Amino acid sequence: MLEFSIWKRVWLWFIALACALAAVPSVLSLAGVKLPDSLPVPQVNLGLDLAGGSQILLEANPAQVARQRLESMEEDVRRAMRLASPEISIGDVSTANGRMTFLLANPAQVDAAREKLLPLVNGNGTQKEWDIQVVDGSRIVLTPTKAGLDSAFSNAMEAATDVVRKRIDALGTREPTILREGDDRISVQVPGLSDPQKLISLLGKTAKLEFKLVDGTALPADIAKGIAPPGSEIVPYAPGTPQQGTSIAVKRLGGIRGDSLTAAKAGHDQRTNENTVEIAFDQQGGAKFAALTTQNVGKPFAIILDGQVLSAPNINEPILGGRASISGSFNAESANELAIALQSGSLPVDLTVIQQGSVGAELGADSVHKGMIAIGIGTLGIIVLMVAAYGRFGIYANCALVINVLMILGIMAMFTATLTLPGIAGFVLTIGAAVDANVLINERIGEERRRGRRVFQAVETGYTEASRTIFDANITHIIAATLMFLIGTGPIKGFAVVLMIGIATSVFTAVYLTRMWVALWLRKARPADITI
Repeated sequence: MLEFSIWKRVWLWFIALACALAAVPSVLSLAGVKLPDSLPVPQVNLGLDLAGGSQILLEANPAQVARQRLESMEEDVRRAMRLASPEISIGDVSTANGRMTFLLANPAQVDAAREKLLPLVNGNGTQKEWDIQVVDGSRIVLTPTKAGLDSAFSNAMEAATDVVRKRIDALGTREPTILREGDDRISVQVPGLSDPQKLISLLGKTAKLEFKLVDGTALPADIAKGIAPPGSEIVPYAPGTPQQGTSIAVKRLGGIRGDSLTAAKAGHDQRTNENTVEIAFDQQGGAKFAALTTQNVGKPFAIILDGQVLSAPNINEPILGGRASISGSFNAESANELAIALQSGSLPVDLTVIQQGSVGAELGADSVHKGMIAIGIGTLGIIVLMVAAYGRFGIYANCALVINVLMILGIMAMFTATLTLPGIAGFVLTIGAAVDANVLINERIGEERRRGRRVFQAVETGYTEASRTIFDANITHIIAATLMFLIGTGPIKGFAVVLMIGIATSVFTAVYLTRMWVALWLRKARPADITI
């Protein structure tokens, strides 16, 4: 157990020094040394409670996802019936009471309709997403299952979290913390951003872009009363547009969604001197857009963002090439915000801000300062105690302790982890755990010497027996830290991350590094006795 080949020594030193060197930029940054922005070095990111910044809590409504699934299913059903051979004629579709019903014109086509609907109701095959029933011989009822609704909402929240992350990254902020809390909430923390309103303005946009044909048959009087022709819906004009305060009727189905956008950027129309947003579709979306404009030349179509009409121009000629320009009384800032929102994708579900706040950088700086003082005092006291109690073995333990702290910072930097105030508490706890391991080892070595074992035997037995206890104890710590990470949120996760990393590094430094140093010293000095 005290034999260390050259390759084993090189490997242990490489791991220790590589992790320790990765911590140097973070140590310099915490010490106030400004590193060049062009220097690509790994650094530990400070959390909101240390660096200051903004925090908001967003909440989604599961009922909205259920409505969207009904609308999507209606389009799929109409398409499936239209493409059937022979075509299956259906009456008006109802989506009342959270389910979809429609009447078949020919009751003899019930079996054919069911066959066409089976791929839609079974989803991906792993779970049934819709229940299908035939009522009165000619009416088909589709009811979403709970498993299907739960899966759809979970997928929507995952997609929403990804969109939120993309939008915040586009602001140029450094390492935001974006976490799901429970089933329907997303917590967003952006260190360094002092104005939460800018964050709310960006994340509050669903950025659901749609192009829909205007229903020219709708009467202005009916629109004013909120009455739309069958198959159409009333949509208001957006504030800031010349027509604000009025509404138009648009076809509910058959339009184009902005899901297939590949690019969006703020632009400027030289002819009208207006700020615009230039968009580009992927191949499939461009083909749909070209088909829509080709088939409806001379007709108006509405550009709708988040349920409000930006403009409703006439289609003067087919728009080919998959590119278009959106105007809507933008200023330069609002055009850029919309471009960011469209580029990052639309939110699959509306997010409502239910909590907001900001933390000043001065409070964070004070926390860092006091946290460093606590770590420094604790470490200094441990160093003095270990040297006084164990002599040379205490010096080895102290060296391992310093390397342990650097390794924790280095590993956090390499994984771009975020250090929070609870994380500093985890640091202090880890220092104590690392010293505990060395205390167990040293006390066991001293006990073996008192039993009469020779120096080499006492050291080897001490490390072997104490290591078992150390591993057993730290396995329980790992289990507790893992549960905190999986179940906890925010600060709890930060504490758990530091604790898990610290447990691994403390075992490495306390058991393997000190054993190597002690073994090399014993081989070289050949002491007749050791003092513990």
